Amino acid sequence: MNITLIVLLTLMLLVFAYGVLIYNNLVRLKHTVAKSWSNIDVVLKQRHDEIPKLVTLCKEYMRYEQETLERIVRARNQVQSATDRGDVRALGPAESELRAGLGRLLALAEGYPDLKANRSFRQLSQRISQLEDTIADRRELYNESVNLHNIRLEQFPDAIIARRFRFRPRDLLKFREARSNPDLNALFRAN
Repeated sequence: MNITLIVLLTLMLLVFAYGVLIYNNLVRLKHTVAKSWSNIDVVLKQRHDEIPKLVTLCKEYMRYEQETLERIVRARNQVQSATDRGDVRALGPAESELRAGLGRLLALAEGYPDLKANRSFRQLSQRISQLEDTIADRRELYNESVNLHNIRLEQFPDAIIARRFRFRPRDLLKFREARSNPDLNALFRAN
């Protein structure tokens, strides 16, 4: 065996090993994205189960706020539908609508002292608020893993392996923020 053939075979073996390494990294990133999505899905389902309890409780006190309650139920169903389909693009707007509805509901509850004093209402609103915070944290982790995944799909030479094995970019999960920062100027002017 001559030296040229040995060098050529060694180079081919190194190129093949490097290709396997890239492929395995792409697979790892793909599964990290899937795991991050599953972590969001778990919390969305927990919140999905809590919302009907809150709406039912609010109906007892807020007889004139039916439109708000119905909007929350519709938004909740849209979030569940998008989650079941794994449709990240549809989930963002549906989730934004639900967050806005929940924020509106909790703001309206301020006008119902009996409801605010209800122990179950306080526990449910606190539980939903905690779930909202958890969703926000997990969304951040999901978007970070999607970003890492998508960057690798576009980098050379990973892009060659990604196209060959049909790795696809994933969508970021974007919410329109329901929470707004208070207008501090207006607060100080009022006092």
